[in-house]
Amino acid sequence: MHLYIHIPFCRQACHYCDFHFSTNTKNKRAIVEAIAREIILRKEYLSSGELETIYFGGGTPSLLDESELGFLMQTIRSNFKVDADAEITLEANPDDLNKEKLVQLQSAGINRLSIGIQSFHEPHLKHLNRIHDSYEAGNCVKLAQEVGINNISIDLIYAIPAPDHAILESDIQKAFELDVAHISAYCLTIEPQTAFGSWLKKKKIKPIDEEFAAQQFEILMAGLASNGYEQYEISNFARNGKYSRHNSSYWKQHHYLGVGPSAHSYNGVSREFNISNNAQYLAAILDDRIPSTIEILSSADQVNEYLLTGLRTKWGCDISTLNKLSDNGFEIQNRAEISMMAQKGWLFIDNGTILLTHAGKLFADRIASDLFLD
Repeated sequence: MHLYIHIPFCRQACHYCDFHFSTNTKNKRAIVEAIAREIILRKEYLSSGELETIYFGGGTPSLLDESELGFLMQTIRSNFKVDADAEITLEANPDDLNKEKLVQLQSAGINRLSIGIQSFHEPHLKHLNRIHDSYEAGNCVKLAQEVGINNISIDLIYAIPAPDHAILESDIQKAFELDVAHISAYCLTIEPQTAFGSWLKKKKIKPIDEEFAAQQFEILMAGLASNGYEQYEISNFARNGKYSRHNSSYWKQHHYLGVGPSAHSYNGVSREFNISNNAQYLAAILDDRIPSTIEILSSADQVNEYLLTGLRTKWGCDISTLNKLSDNGFEIQNRAEISMMAQKGWLFIDNGTILLTHAGKLFADRIASDLFLD
């Protein structure tokens, strides 16, 4: 079983981010108490068993103070059995992580950090509207390692406009020097409801250069592979098998509960989406109501979700599972398409599993959508 907690607060809005959050933190404690209440209300959502992973995402969970995080952890442990070896991840910004804070996180049970560094290049950080500077980006990792938190992932963003690839190559090298177990590398995207989206509409910035982005992705894959990082998902690279167990559970279609404003849940039959509004979420929970929308998944929905997530991973998509979900409709509809994609060198079949080639990873989402069932 897996639990996701969405903490919907940030100090300021990054120009690229369209996740749900608020920069007004005056009701932070009330939202934390509501999330704890939702955990109690939803504890029967998952089948009996132990939580294998807990993930604090957002927003910026590192904004939680010691008492707030401790309260949530106590609520979780009071309502679920937590595996002794559970992976407990907290997303953090570098500017929140001093030594005292890191000791508090470790004492609360956090054993994995996902740190939003994005870049070590000062102008790029300012372009993205990040609060931290390049020194904090590296120093927070060293501080975490000093207090004994060694399971660390850092986020990097590529395809940020630049005259060449030198800045990305420098970012990668600095990441190697920090000796982290995991790196998540995401292509910069311009979402409509963001500052970048507004600027693009007003022609203050240019669209993402797709050829430049593809070149940067190739540089990332080659550089990380040569330094011992396995690309186990399109955007995720790990050393020594230090995969994100929580995110891997999503990609493998495991069941999970999401609590907090905008959080999603999945039980194999349906998906639930909590409302993305802090005030409305709080009002509903105070009334002992779950403010969620339920979507019952058709067989085509289940096939398409498995394709969209599974093809991006090293584990690929099992054809027998796709056929079972679709009453054999998947293979009947896509036999010729799969053969054509194999001839193009985008995918191959190994022991009944569809896997992407190196070239296919550049077109992962397109390949998945072309195989979707109607």
